[in-house]
Amino acid sequence: MLSEEQIKEILVKQRETILNKKFGIERTILKEIESKIKLPHVVVLTGLRRSGKSTLLRQLIKNHYKDEDFYYINFEDERLFNFPASEFNKLYEALVSLYGKKKTFFLDEIQNVTNFETFVRRLYEEGFKFFITGSSATLLSKELGTKLTGRHVDIIVRPFSFLEFLELKGFKLEKDTIYKTESKVEIKKYFEEYLITGGMPEYLIYNDPELLTKVYEDTVLKDIAVRHKVNNIIVLRNLYSILISNFANKFSFNSLKKVTDINSVNTIKKFIHYLEETYFAKTINKFDYSLKKQIINDKKFYIIDNGFVGVLSKKLTKDKGWLLENLVFNSLNKDNDTFYYSNANECDFLLVKNKTVTKAIQVCYDLNGDNREREISGLKEAMDKFKLNEGLILTNSQEEEIKIEGKKIRIFSVWKWLLEEK
Repeated sequence: MLSEEQIKEILVKQRETILNKKFGIERTILKEIESKIKLPHVVVLTGLRRSGKSTLLRQLIKNHYKDEDFYYINFEDERLFNFPASEFNKLYEALVSLYGKKKTFFLDEIQNVTNFETFVRRLYEEGFKFFITGSSATLLSKELGTKLTGRHVDIIVRPFSFLEFLELKGFKLEKDTIYKTESKVEIKKYFEEYLITGGMPEYLIYNDPELLTKVYEDTVLKDIAVRHKVNNIIVLRNLYSILISNFANKFSFNSLKKVTDINSVNTIKKFIHYLEETYFAKTINKFDYSLKKQIINDKKFYIIDNGFVGVLSKKLTKDKGWLLENLVFNSLNKDNDTFYYSNANECDFLLVKNKTVTKAIQVCYDLNGDNREREISGLKEAMDKFKLNEGLILTNSQEEEIKIEGKKIRIFSVWKWLLEEK
């Protein structure tokens, strides 16, 4: 058990570390988080490891707490790993002794402490404000849902958007920038880079692939193998390697069973769910009004950030079409449910809200003589099926508008779509 002096040493060092942390570029999502400050609710920031949650805490501490009026504890610190929740009051007493009485807590990677929610609930009811971060969607929602039902708001922190990527590169985007020839050339050059490197903040700053490898390793080992007590890590790694190397492609659980040493479909489903709850990846279903058919039909697998593809994928060919599709998926409005469509033809994405298909989107790096009819037919079939008057084909750089049977298909470049959406 840690002594009072040891606890104080840890807390002093952690406060010094967060205050010395680089402020970074101001994230777009910061405004959403700031809008929750006046609410009494616990603000929960979740997302993939190293996606910028701690930097957001740093920005909040500076902008709204004057680098002074706060308590900070980082439970990723190995000295506090498995810290018993029953001893939380010792941390609080040490903080009061060191910094006086404050009313706001910033708790980093809180999921490393079992039963942390009991402490949060108690001080929440005494009028304290909490900002907490974590890297596990299911774990946090399960624990907070038990003790803090209706008392917390969840915000997902994702890797840098293309807009944030441009800001990091020092590119100033004005309202008319995307229509100027010189700036368009520069933006397209940056987009080609972003398509490959993705938006993980540290990787963009230091350009060291080991940083992405470390995020993945920590995700697999700490967030999955240790937390869920998975003994055969080799089998787990092999499954994930197959999925990563075939991202944006259809797969079935039975097909994975044939190419792995996992004999149980339920185990495969469970392992994929573990990866999804860390935010590293997401699977989507083929659209069907029957939930049963959705469950049994083939899935598609997408990775949270394109940077991981170049570092982890075993694919020998680097097809930019798959990268473009992966990027579009990660940029879709998360207020909608996303499916793919497949019948006589295929369409990459259907956006569904309140059980109604609202948009059909096809993604194609280069629309040419070999694929044009196929891509348009897939989109058109989905539009007809769901009575949509407009459809969208996102490409690397092509722009055009097509009228077919009274319906409009807009062909548009992804980079401009990403910026216009913002």
